[in-house]
Amino acid sequence: MRILVIGGTGFIGRHLAARLSADEHSLLVPTRRYAHGRDLQVLPTVTLIEANVHDDAALDELMRQCSVVINLVGVLHGGHGRPYGDGFARAHVQLPQRIARACRRNGVLRLLHVSALGADSQGPSMYLRSKGDGEAALRRELEGWEGGWTIFRPSVVFGPDDNFTNLFARLARVLPVLPLAGARARMQPVYVGDVAAAMTHVLGDTRSWGRTYELGGPQIHTLADIARLCALWSGRRRPVCELPMALGRLQAGLLELLPGTPLMSRDNLDSLAVDNVCREGMAPELRVVPTALEAVAPGYLKPTR
Repeated sequence: MRILVIGGTGFIGRHLAARLSADEHSLLVPTRRYAHGRDLQVLPTVTLIEANVHDDAALDELMRQCSVVINLVGVLHGGHGRPYGDGFARAHVQLPQRIARACRRNGVLRLLHVSALGADSQGPSMYLRSKGDGEAALRRELEGWEGGWTIFRPSVVFGPDDNFTNLFARLARVLPVLPLAGARARMQPVYVGDVAAAMTHVLGDTRSWGRTYELGGPQIHTLADIARLCALWSGRRRPVCELPMALGRLQAGLLELLPGTPLMSRDNLDSLAVDNVCREGMAPELRVVPTALEAVAPGYLKPTR
């Protein structure tokens, strides 16, 4: 297939592109700068192209070359506002809407969209509300469409180059104690390879048309357990100090003032107000046996790596 992968230079995108390339699919990956996609340049069937996917004309040009579109775009920090900041609106709501309309205009009949577990227009955080509105916008634009869309809702995704387990390992190198708000929040971490496999397996499967799939690992952990395990696997046994949410929000607010991407935002804490757990196991048509966090993370977090 000739596949347009929007957001293909990100964490999930790099793993998905490697799998699709190994299956000999031809991929077109737009990026704001070629440097962002340097990890993909070694894949023989991947073509990187500088393009602004928030421009309708650019989307049309990209889609005219493809028969499948995959949208992986997501941001954890998108400003502040009601019901969410401009960054969340642009990436999570307006872009899926643009993509859906462009699919109709250009005769693309297959669309995969990655949302988030817990996506809900009435959710506790701007992130979850915008993800929920993005799903609703996509469904609304594609009502009566002759093609097939599939939405994926992964829990927190882990893997060798993630910004989740590796963050706790980095903090354990410099802190004697891991201070953590929302420590009792429950989540079901899913391996990035399993996410990529699920998406690959449904590409040509019409049973997945019009379906929304929740993706989670085989085990449920608290955030405190995950932080403690990641520290241990990185060679540093560290206790977790559970912070009251009020103190955690103060800490996150201060982190938001620092230059660069904050380690934690107040909106991230708001997302922890609801458990990030799947209602049921992996659907059989995804053909995925979930990989446990304990089976993979110790290998890439070990001190000698």
